[in-house]
Amino acid sequence: MRLPRICASALLLLASAGAHAFDFKTIGAAPAILYDAPSIKGGKLFIAPRGMPVEVVLTYGEWAKVRDINGDLAWTEARALSARRNVIIRTANARLRASADENANPVMSADKGVLLELVDPQVSGGWAKVRHRDGISGFIKASDIWGI
Repeated sequence: MRLPRICASALLLLASAGAHAFDFKTIGAAPAILYDAPSIKGGKLFIAPRGMPVEVVLTYGEWAKVRDINGDLAWTEARALSARRNVIIRTANARLRASADENANPVMSADKGVLLELVDPQVSGGWAKVRHRDGISGFIKASDIWGI
């Protein structure tokens, strides 16, 4: 009697894990303080710059627990986050291309750490449509960026 219940619980847990979607946001118009606890009385860990993408792991009242590109976890006030989506290039000399094709003409090359705006949240065939702050848009391999 106990074994079927454990198996059913395990199956439900696995099914819900597969349904989890990543919730990425961006630090809003002003830099945000990242804390070690969901309180302004918590220890200050880092000041996240405007436009930095973060993954929202958990929300707790007016606070959000976020993960950065390095995998570090911290808390910030939820109002400091924007729904606008940015991504960070995580490989050296990444190429934006005119279309979602490895053989398409490159329109720009960018180094690791460069911020790009995510134009379309739908990643198709392993490519994401992005725009640089200079107005250049194109497609980049999803494996070359973080924040999607």
